[in-house]
Amino acid sequence: MERDHFTPEDQEALCQDAKLAFLATLDPEGRPHLTLLTSLQSRGPRELVFGQFCEGLSKTHLQRDPRAGFLVMDLRRRTWRGRARWTGARREGEEYEAYNRKPLFRYNSYFGVHTVHYLDLVSCRGPQEVSMPRLVAGAILARSLAPLGAGPRRPEALGPLSRRLLDRLDGLKFLAVLNPEGWPEVLPMVGASSAGPGRVLVAGTTVARHCWPAPGSRAALLAMNLAMESVLVRGSLGPLRGIGPLCTAVMEVEAVYNSMPPKAGFVWPREPLQAVRFEDS
Repeated sequence: MERDHFTPEDQEALCQDAKLAFLATLDPEGRPHLTLLTSLQSRGPRELVFGQFCEGLSKTHLQRDPRAGFLVMDLRRRTWRGRARWTGARREGEEYEAYNRKPLFRYNSYFGVHTVHYLDLVSCRGPQEVSMPRLVAGAILARSLAPLGAGPRRPEALGPLSRRLLDRLDGLKFLAVLNPEGWPEVLPMVGASSAGPGRVLVAGTTVARHCWPAPGSRAALLAMNLAMESVLVRGSLGPLRGIGPLCTAVMEVEAVYNSMPPKAGFVWPREPLQAVRFEDS
């Protein structure tokens, strides 16, 4: 059931440092973008905050369109999901000091929180436990059917690292889509595997069919391992095909984004190199 506030138990769980947290935003074309933000936490019953210590597209997206979706998962694999609206950022104050007193940032010579972002809670649901049998079944299903989803030869969008992260059975994969109201939404963990150089096969075993977006919808899939290596793949999703919960959908890859610090950015399509020219003054 959706609600417009966090309970005291929710706040305690969301303020733990040992968790995974993701924020979905919208790019200028209205396509979902997904970012790992472990610093995301609640600030009272109706507000969220996160600390920025490196540059990435999500912060720029929020300033253009403040709508965001979030998902937080604790060590017990319980998830909280919902929507929030960005309200601003500050480079001082109580939250700024608190973030920089945390061991991760206090003793880090290279990365310190330089900006704190604030979001008003719109709606949330949870905690909900991730179904591990369904997740494992989805990972095996995607890996087994990937060769069948490869189709004709496509551009080499997925490099070796991207395919390795996507193909790991024990990897973590989260999907960001658009809900019917046009808000970005983060779905629970999904099974996925690369299907050739330009496609990804996504299993729908952990997602109810009525929550799956319409065919052709834009989506963003973040794949990562426990060493915090990650890659973001963006594309359009095809329809779910299969019987009952054993269903899959093909994502046609349109862009690949390196989401790892210190330098985040698109790695495919590759931008052409430009010569640097110096003009005499």
